[in-house]
Amino acid sequence: MKITFMGAGSTVFVKNVLGDVFLTPALSEELEIALYDIDADRLRESQVVVEALNKKYGKESTRIGTYLGVENRKDALRGARFVVNAIQVGGYEPCTVMDFEIPKKYGLRQTIGDTLGIGGIFRGLRTIYVMKDFARDMEEVCPDAWFLNYTNPMAILSGYMQRYTGVKTVGLCHSVQVCTSHLLRKLEMTDVKVGSELIAGINHMAWLLEIKDEKGKDLYPEIARRAKAKNAAEKHSDMVRFDYIDKLGYYCTESSEHNAEYNPFYIKSKYPELIERFNIPLDEYPRRCVNQIAGWQKQKEALLGGGDIEHARSREYASHIMEAMVTDTPYRIGGNVLNTGLIDNLPTDACVEVPCMVDACGVNPTHVGRLPVQLAAMNMTNINPQLLTIEAAVTGKREHIYHAAMLEPHTAAELSVDDIIKMCDELYEAHERAGFPVL
Repeated sequence: MKITFMGAGSTVFVKNVLGDVFLTPALSEELEIALYDIDADRLRESQVVVEALNKKYGKESTRIGTYLGVENRKDALRGARFVVNAIQVGGYEPCTVMDFEIPKKYGLRQTIGDTLGIGGIFRGLRTIYVMKDFARDMEEVCPDAWFLNYTNPMAILSGYMQRYTGVKTVGLCHSVQVCTSHLLRKLEMTDVKVGSELIAGINHMAWLLEIKDEKGKDLYPEIARRAKAKNAAEKHSDMVRFDYIDKLGYYCTESSEHNAEYNPFYIKSKYPELIERFNIPLDEYPRRCVNQIAGWQKQKEALLGGGDIEHARSREYASHIMEAMVTDTPYRIGGNVLNTGLIDNLPTDACVEVPCMVDACGVNPTHVGRLPVQLAAMNMTNINPQLLTIEAAVTGKREHIYHAAMLEPHTAAELSVDDIIKMCDELYEAHERAGFPVL
């Protein structure tokens, strides 16, 4: 069985996913690993880590190959059964810097900029530009492979692959697995035994629709009481999502620093006191990038531990999906899939995040029904620019980039239409000059 990892320079994530594979007996027999990247140094570092993992946890028969650059991409993909996607087109420099600094000139501030907002739109466009070639190669050399997409913006990229290519695609995000446990820990409710939960919506804004204890008692009334009290009593890192509970009635999957920029409510130049009140970390993603780059050498040395390496199977979905498909043993995930009637009051061409059962037949999503109307409305404010970003990528029409930005809630709340168009043009041209075209 061949597993291809696209964007293998993401060494820490490579360790987590492929370390999980080595620790899964059903996957380790007759295993071939293909590591693909366009950065030779990072590819070499990941190779060292994967070989160390295989030496400790894998088998001598495992074949590990590295594939550098576009000219070797087809060979990396050829015959793969699973393709894990973790690419970041344009990296921190120049593209992430452009995503933040150019909008800032127009008075538009962001926190993360990888999923929605003007940063998410352009990140999506430049990534689809590359993934179009991935899809063509996969359709030719591994037409039956499953594409496990971890790259953001999740709904834009997965939705493009699902609607416009023949590649079997599911989008995977870390936030679903940890949503409930993080919420209960923050509210000091870790003694509660959760009996059932239901999470559905869109990526990074999927809603914790139900949460009950082992006896079937609804936990939301106590959650809402504690969340409101905590927001009133102290500043903390999850104030936006706790305000969601108070104002919308429900908690959602991704962090407050993400959700602060998915709506027009909290980051407002006219009301700068809201930034302080809700403890919103502006420019958080560039700050993280700088810290990660500065600390990489130390982290790299720690990964290998002086020649040894340690790994325990993680909660990442990838190895569990592979195992379920190979062994036909059902496994439940929160997956990003096309809305084929799964959420009744969201569009059918939207990419939604819903419970899915995985087995030898593939990824089988479940019907959720209707979301509470206010939650569907919140999701729609994000789905509209997602669909328009995909439309721009497919048609090559720059006006659809304008439309996506005009309907993006935070951008629209802050800027005039004329400034939105000027900003989009400046970002478009900056990407062209940097060698990362978006259309």
